[in-house]
Amino acid sequence: MVLRGGTSKGAYFLADDLPSTPAERDDLLLRVMGSPDSRQIDGIGGGHPLTSKVAVIARSRAADIDVDYLFLQVQVDAPRVSAEQPCGNILAGVGPFAIERGLVAARGAVTPVRIRMVNTGAVAVVHVPTPDGRVEYAGTTAIAGVPGTAARLVIDFHETAGSVAPALLPTGNIVDEVDGLSTTLIDNGMPVAIVAAEALGLTGYEAPDELEANTALGQRVESFRLKAGVLMGLGDVATTTVPKICVVAPPSAGGSLSTRMFIPHRVHTSIGVLAAVTVATAAVTEGSVAARAYRPVGDAVRLEHPTGWFDAVVEVGTGPDGVQVGRSAIVRTARLLLDGTVYPRPAKGGTA
Repeated sequence: MVLRGGTSKGAYFLADDLPSTPAERDDLLLRVMGSPDSRQIDGIGGGHPLTSKVAVIARSRAADIDVDYLFLQVQVDAPRVSAEQPCGNILAGVGPFAIERGLVAARGAVTPVRIRMVNTGAVAVVHVPTPDGRVEYAGTTAIAGVPGTAARLVIDFHETAGSVAPALLPTGNIVDEVDGLSTTLIDNGMPVAIVAAEALGLTGYEAPDELEANTALGQRVESFRLKAGVLMGLGDVATTTVPKICVVAPPSAGGSLSTRMFIPHRVHTSIGVLAAVTVATAAVTEGSVAARAYRPVGDAVRLEHPTGWFDAVVEVGTGPDGVQVGRSAIVRTARLLLDGTVYPRPAKGGTA
């Protein structure tokens, strides 16, 4: 199946339909998506990291989990498939997919699907509208970065603090000095290094293509990212996609915080789900780089991004072990785009 999940789009597969060995599986997925090629013209990828994603779903053997979800980022320009991080946008489509494929039975007006994110071990519950026992895709909920409206999906995250890095604050500090920049290094579902826009000579309101065209800025951000990755316990991140870098500034459109997200070498046209949860967590953590520019708006943290906004509900407190996360939840939408057969580019030996 091909589904739009949040502001991303991906190919969703049953695990049993793919090769069991990672090397064979990844080779097949590269041929399915059309990588490496900047246009992915010979596959079903969309020529951008946000549309070159794969979800692999299996019925879980754990009694308290419905399905296991492995996220794979298929690189566009390189023959590489990464399982280093989860994806919260693609997660939004996992609940509908599980019901459509019969892994979970619809029950009641809303069916909760309990999902283990294999990449990190964290658990999320996607609440899927299922009136009349079928997934409902039509609705009145709008999310920035997606045209029109769709059915409302509420996603609750559990135990996401330190999903990839060793802890919520992997250095134990709310603010660190890294490569000459003050930063908050944090992971509440996605490792992110947060930097004030002004520290990089930016306003924080630039368009993604303007930021990507700034070669000197890209080199500065990557130099910083490599050092931040080591401090976050991620090792040498030169060939990985984490940590992400979030440039923050005071809100300019009635939100809580302005964001520009390097993912890590392209600039997101919006912001990823788990990155948004992580940045929102930093925003409500007293003393963080994000908190300095944060403005409260209602009961949600409204993150402004290049194509609109993203609302996250986070609760943060301080306990004996330092900063602790309570609830982390977001609202997304998803839509089934295609259900059919994909024909991968033939392997080098001439067979699919």
